[in-house]
Amino acid sequence: MSENISDRISRVALIGTGFVGSSYAFALMNQGIANELIMIDLNEDKAKGDVIDLNHGKAFTTNPTLIKYGTYEDCSNVDLVVICAGANQKPGETRLDLVDKNLKIFKEIVDAVMASGFDGIFLVATNPVDILTYATWKYSGLPSERVIGSGTILDTARFRYLLGDYFNVAPKNVHAYIIGEHGDSELPVYNSAYIGAIPIMKFIERNDNYKKEDLDDIFIRVRDAAYEIIKSKGATYYGIAMGLARITKAIFSNENSILTVSAHMNGHYGEDHVYIGVPAVINRNGIREIMELDLSEEEKQRFHNSANTLKQILAPHFDEVKPNN
Repeated sequence: MSENISDRISRVALIGTGFVGSSYAFALMNQGIANELIMIDLNEDKAKGDVIDLNHGKAFTTNPTLIKYGTYEDCSNVDLVVICAGANQKPGETRLDLVDKNLKIFKEIVDAVMASGFDGIFLVATNPVDILTYATWKYSGLPSERVIGSGTILDTARFRYLLGDYFNVAPKNVHAYIIGEHGDSELPVYNSAYIGAIPIMKFIERNDNYKKEDLDDIFIRVRDAAYEIIKSKGATYYGIAMGLARITKAIFSNENSILTVSAHMNGHYGEDHVYIGVPAVINRNGIREIMELDLSEEEKQRFHNSANTLKQILAPHFDEVKPNN
C-alpha cells in the first residue's frame, strides 16, 4: 500500500535564525505546517534561545511542532532545508550588492548539508535570492526541481495587496503576478492580471474611478517596498517569512499550487542557465512544472533584460552562464 501524504512526517531544517528565519519558524509553528523543526545557526545561543521561546508557546497552538536545536549533521533525514542565513541588505544597498559575501557563505552551508546525506528539497530565501538559488543548485548537485528560491512570491503578494487596496477588493481575489529578478529589474504582467475573473484592463475601462496610469505607481511601490521598509526598521521579515511558510505548506500538503518562486529556466520564456521568479506548480516533489504566462512584446523584452541582469552577475562565478546580447 502506498504511503498517504497526510500520514508522512514532515521535517524542516532551518539554517539561519535571524529576523527572517525566526519569523519563518514562528509562522511555521502557528500554522502547524511541519511536524518537526530543527533550528541551526552559527550563533548557537540565539538558535537555542529561539527554540526555548517557541516551545513556550506550544500550549497555544493546535498542532504543536517538535522544535529543537541542531547542527548540519541533523539534515540527513529532513525533507526540507530552508536557508535564511547570510549577510543582510543594508540601507543604500541593492540585493545584488550582497553576491560575493553570500556566495562564500552558501558554499560552506550547502557543502555541510550535503555531507550529512541530505536528499530532500532546498528552499532559499537569502538575497540575492535568484543568484543564491542557482548557486545552491550547482553546489548541491540536486535536480533543479528540488532547489527552489522564494523568488517573487513576496513581490506578487505586495502587488496583490496594493491592487486590492486600490480596487477595494480582497487581495485573495486579485490574480496578478510579478516576475523576473527579485529586485530592481522585476516586472508586472498585466496581460495575466485579473480582479476576480475580469481582466484588470477591462475592470479599469468599466469604471471611471480607476486609471491605467495608477498601475505604474502601484508597481513602483511594490518594486521599492523593501527599500522603504529597510529605511524604516532596518530589515524586512514578516512578509517573506509568511511567503516561505506558504511554499512549505504547498510542498508538504502536495498541493500542486501555483506560486511565483525562483525556478530554473531550461528553455522556459526563451531563457536558460538562470533561476528567476516565475509562476510554478509546487508539490511534494518540489517544482512540478513552470507556468509560461502570455507576455506582451514589451514584457518579453523586460523579462529578457531581467534574466540578463542575473546572468551578468552569475557569469564570473559559473562558467556555463553566458549573458545574452
